[in-house]
Amino acid sequence: MSSETLYDRIGGEFAINAAVDSFYAKVLSDQLLLPFFEGICMDVQMGKMKTFLTVAFDHGSEGTIANMRNAHAPLVERGLSDIHFDAILRHMAETLRELSVPDNLIAEVAGIVESYRDEVLNR
Repeated sequence: MSSETLYDRIGGEFAINAAVDSFYAKVLSDQLLLPFFEGICMDVQMGKMKTFLTVAFDHGSEGTIANMRNAHAPLVERGLSDIHFDAILRHMAETLRELSVPDNLIAEVAGIVESYRDEVLNR
């Protein structure tokens, strides 16, 4: 296995920025997910996602779990559930495929994002 982090193997800052931009275009066109983003400043949200992915893909997660729980608690109160999390995973995988990320790295990304499911859904 490479000593490079997933962040490096996926293409670094350029790839993260491109992925987040494309990802949120999909999310905001998904009627299942759109209600959770009403009233949200998308520039701020996209910045948070870029930071999260950078940290998660670089193996640095200190403080991330508590932040994930706190950040998503109001959304859980509004009905955020596994069906929404699954849609997020699907949009992320579609985005990465469109950016020609290899399947093995898409699977690695999905595993990392999946590892936060219980924290995001406050379980």
